[in-house]
Amino acid sequence: MNREEIMAIIPHRDDMLLIDEAQVKDGKAYGKYTFKGTEWFFNGHFPKNPVVPGVILCEIIAQTASVLMAGSTEQAAMTPYFTGLDNVRFRKKVLPGDVFETECVIVKSKGPFYFASGKGYTNHELCVSADFSFALQK
Repeated sequence: MNREEIMAIIPHRDDMLLIDEAQVKDGKAYGKYTFKGTEWFFNGHFPKNPVVPGVILCEIIAQTASVLMAGSTEQAAMTPYFTGLDNVRFRKKVLPGDVFETECVIVKSKGPFYFASGKGYTNHELCVSADFSFALQK
């Protein structure tokens, strides 16, 4: 999927759409984003030593997981909202110019709640892993 196809699935736009490409294969979602260095958060995190904030990496993983809802009639009229982040581990910093690749899977769902696990990599090296949950709401 390209950005236009992703925008048909998730509500994020402009500076908060943080996936350039995505695909779903064998029940997992895979995403990719290239950090250009011009993103808004690099101005303050950190001047003269820009590093992608951890919360942004978690957001990219969550957006990738939302792609798993593609084609769901339930999701079409709903917005995914974070309800929890657990077991987050940062292992390697992500810098301007890096291609950040994600892999996510929904491990459980109950009602409007979905529980997922995700990982993010640069150059095939694990940068971040997290378990998280989100709810679909109108």
